[in-house]
Amino acid sequence: MKALQIVKYGEIKESLSINEIEKPTVQSKDILVEVKAASLNPIDYKMAQGHLKELLDLDLPVTIGFDVSGVVVEKGNDVTSFEIGDEIYARVPQEQMGTIAEFVTINADKVAKKPENISFEEASGLPLTGLTAIQALEKAGLKEDDRILIHAGSGGVGSFAIQYAKAKGAIVYTTTSSKNVDWVKALGGDRVIDYKEEDYKEVANNLDIVFDTLGDDYTFDAFKIIKEGGVVTSIVGPPDEESAKIMGIPDYNLPEQLSNLIEEKSIAYKHTWMQPNAAQLKEIKTMVEEGDIKPTVDLIYEFEDGIDAYEYLATGRAEGKVIISLS
Repeated sequence: MKALQIVKYGEIKESLSINEIEKPTVQSKDILVEVKAASLNPIDYKMAQGHLKELLDLDLPVTIGFDVSGVVVEKGNDVTSFEIGDEIYARVPQEQMGTIAEFVTINADKVAKKPENISFEEASGLPLTGLTAIQALEKAGLKEDDRILIHAGSGGVGSFAIQYAKAKGAIVYTTTSSKNVDWVKALGGDRVIDYKEEDYKEVANNLDIVFDTLGDDYTFDAFKIIKEGGVVTSIVGPPDEESAKIMGIPDYNLPEQLSNLIEEKSIAYKHTWMQPNAAQLKEIKTMVEEGDIKPTVDLIYEFEDGIDAYEYLATGRAEGKVIISLS
């Protein structure tokens, strides 16, 4: 079968290649999925560029991709939750990475049936971003009437988080660039801040939650605009102790600057290292079918153009998800 693989670390065009590889073998707890669509995520090309070598030890060449939607064509002896022909979607576990391919095996416990009212392409764009947003916001204890700032509202995680937070009854502030203001407003943001024209720190303050999707100074600046007792929840800032354990970082301590900010304002700081979760995928399925969540797709590429798709994603100009279709 054909697969898009990382063959070496470096620039995207040099590090990726479409190769012919063996079809994966189904273990007792796995399903074999004929891939209909797979979505791209920044973690994919960052791995190909070698930026995550310290965290993720890859045995190259390795097939790229974590998000997938498709059809079950074979199942292991212990699988009772799926039947041949079921339409599914998933964010595969790290050890089963490789969704930009004609077939992929997935542990059935990490999979859910795809929403019935959307296409395979739309469904493939939901797992990683949706699970990331839900897990980060659940850690923050998001509830009705919470005032929350979601950075980068036009990004994959941000666009999902806006819709999810609104469905939970929160009051949503979000940042985006001028060209995306109207689109992000349509997602449900109560106050969309054009960061090219306004300083978000002057617009959004006394917040219950800041969802940090940008890192660096944005992580620390969150403490300037959150109320005492609030929560900063990050997916890109320094790990907290819980995430450090999951990431395999021994004897970890929070950076001193972060510890001081937490203590000064009695703020809770949460970091999310997203994990596959079938129950949350089922929640997303229900929310999509009920109209609370709408997939955000920017461009769809054919499999043969997968390297071009990753180069486009790396420009940072995507408005929504970039998808590879194998339908």
